[in-house]
Amino acid sequence: MKRQIAEIDAFADRLLSDDLLTASEPWVARGFINSWPLAAAGMQSGRSALDYLESFYSGSSIKVILSEAQNMARFFYNEDLSGFNFHAVETTLNRLFGQMIKYDGIPNAPAIYLGSADVSELLPGFIVENSLATDLPNPTVSLWVGNQSRIAAHFDAPRNIACCIAGKRRFTLLPPDQAKNLYIGPWDLTPAGQPISLVDFQNPDYSLFPNFREAERNMWTVDLEVGDALYIPSFWWHQVEGLSSINGLVNFWWHEADTGELSLVNALKCTSQLMDALPGDQRRVIKDLFETYAFGDDAEPVRLSGERQPTLKK
Repeated sequence: MKRQIAEIDAFADRLLSDDLLTASEPWVARGFINSWPLAAAGMQSGRSALDYLESFYSGSSIKVILSEAQNMARFFYNEDLSGFNFHAVETTLNRLFGQMIKYDGIPNAPAIYLGSADVSELLPGFIVENSLATDLPNPTVSLWVGNQSRIAAHFDAPRNIACCIAGKRRFTLLPPDQAKNLYIGPWDLTPAGQPISLVDFQNPDYSLFPNFREAERNMWTVDLEVGDALYIPSFWWHQVEGLSSINGLVNFWWHEADTGELSLVNALKCTSQLMDALPGDQRRVIKDLFETYAFGDDAEPVRLSGERQPTLKK
């Protein structure tokens, strides 16, 4: 049974508390971006939201992904995991929006999706009218739009506030410790850079993925409508579904520390592969070293020769 995410009172035009910005569990804020002109447009209609976005368009090219109708709007691998069931095309925002409007209201239309488009490059001036009062550390602001779609469960290293700007979106979230029950696919061949769950959440095959029953007992789910926002903590798994024929998000990613997502993921991949190659006694030694230098309550970071060294006690 899916769990309900806590709902809080928070708004984009008011400062967010540190407790909310560093929360270890997700929260949802209804009407969070109601002060945005984009939200007002989205409440009129999906097409109004697209018109508003297009008014800021810089003219730069974009890459969108397309999946045929028989794939049931699920962006995923092909049958033998050697590639994907979608393809990417380079186009313009105007053409993308025109195609979305063409498919609007058509059942079982091909799925079309623009993900993680840099707002500052694509829509200069947009953030002046649609911003957060809270000053996040070096945030990445991205646009996500498309028709009905299913994006497989994956994680992101940064913290995330995802704001619904058009249509309706459904998020299914799981805590990081559920990775063992999600049957994660290859890390070196991924749809968008992050490893994904191989389980079809809408139609799970328990004979192939028996541990997924445990994951289902740890799911959090929420539907976002225009104006609503969802906070996703670092490394939480999340599946995202576009439920409307025109739907979209603007999200804010950030790290407190100046460390890139790719470096964190690469550290995990390299450590996992190295540990798999070591005998048990060496694995235990390395685990102790990681506790000493990385994860323990009194952990001291590994120091390099050019760094200031601790003062020795006499």
